[in-house]
Amino acid sequence: MNRRFYIITVVFLLIGTALPTFAQDVLIKNGTVLTVTKGTIENGDVLIKKGIITRIGNNIEAPAGFKVIDATGLYVMPGIIDSHTHIALTGTNEGTDAITSEVKMRDVINSEDPGIFTALSGGVTMVHTMHGSANPIAGENVTLKLKWGKTAEDMLVSEAFRTLKFALGENPKRANSFGPTRGTPRYPQTRMGVIAIIRREFLRAKQYKEDWDRYNQAVKKNKRLIPPRKDLRLEPLVEMLEGKMFARVHAYQADETLEFIALAKEMGFKIACFEHVSEAFKITKELVEENIGISIFADGWAYKMEASQGIAYNAGYATKKGVLVSINSDSGERIRRLFNDAAKAMKYGGLNEEEALRLITINPAIQLGVDKIVGSLEVGKHGDIALFREHPMSIYTRCEKTIVEGEVYFDREKGGEK
Repeated sequence: MNRRFYIITVVFLLIGTALPTFAQDVLIKNGTVLTVTKGTIENGDVLIKKGIITRIGNNIEAPAGFKVIDATGLYVMPGIIDSHTHIALTGTNEGTDAITSEVKMRDVINSEDPGIFTALSGGVTMVHTMHGSANPIAGENVTLKLKWGKTAEDMLVSEAFRTLKFALGENPKRANSFGPTRGTPRYPQTRMGVIAIIRREFLRAKQYKEDWDRYNQAVKKNKRLIPPRKDLRLEPLVEMLEGKMFARVHAYQADETLEFIALAKEMGFKIACFEHVSEAFKITKELVEENIGISIFADGWAYKMEASQGIAYNAGYATKKGVLVSINSDSGERIRRLFNDAAKAMKYGGLNEEEALRLITINPAIQLGVDKIVGSLEVGKHGDIALFREHPMSIYTRCEKTIVEGEVYFDREKGGEK
């Protein structure tokens, strides 16, 4: 082979392998389209071009080269979003210290985790996968598209809010009972200690920010000044004070939830969502006033003391009171049946089908800051779609196909393979 031709060929191949996979062109035909935000379209079609929804309606003709999916007899809905899970990670807790705000979950994404495929089998297309709850202040979470077979970089959702994990109550207390050296308890050991150490770190972050602000002003006049020492643990807290990151807070009891709200107001950072919060029904007024959402289980309670006052009506009641509610799995198994969990709010809470669907689609999308691209079927949004045999709120239903940006990642007819 000519040496020049060989070099050109190798370069071409290397460039080719580095290029991202192009989004797909597909037409979904004749389904019952549940848009979530704009009603239901019978015998509806959804046209996806280069991964983006370009038309929704009836009798849409497939342009040349488009793949056609016959959805006759199927229900077409937005891909399900799980706003609290731990799949696709090679570790969820950095348990060696109470404060670990410098760690990032994007550094340990496991694109080969079978939990991704399990989630796709239940119509889930996006997850907010999080640090665990061993630390009062933990690490930075990450939002992913479930592109099974692609790289971790392909799955990252850059449009999502940046979020930092916090935990209150029993979990950080229990994790702190024994430090890195077995038998040596570490601070904090009480609920008051958990709040106190979080306040302490934010006070340190405020001082750190002031030092840097003062330096950045002074260095304009004197370029020889030595900057303050970088503190990777305080940097994320400064970003929270600057509104660049938001808190996602593991909590159960109403009293400590209110205490954390007061702390956030005192320090000047934003809470995006409380996780689990089984006593949310007690404080819906305060949650609405502060515009804080909740990401909760559909029907899990009494599995530990601080969950003992949970009720089946939590999601439905809080929704009717105006709280932005999402249903999460916090599980690599339960994630495949979030549609079943959402339906429980119809029985316990009296939500209608659309309100229940919102718990696993547009509501978590809003909580994650991605509602402009996913969460409902609308022109201009990503072609992330799940096809169900029966209505998604039916106990008899199952997911038949799961599509991300126009590409089929789960197909039950093919034994699950795309």
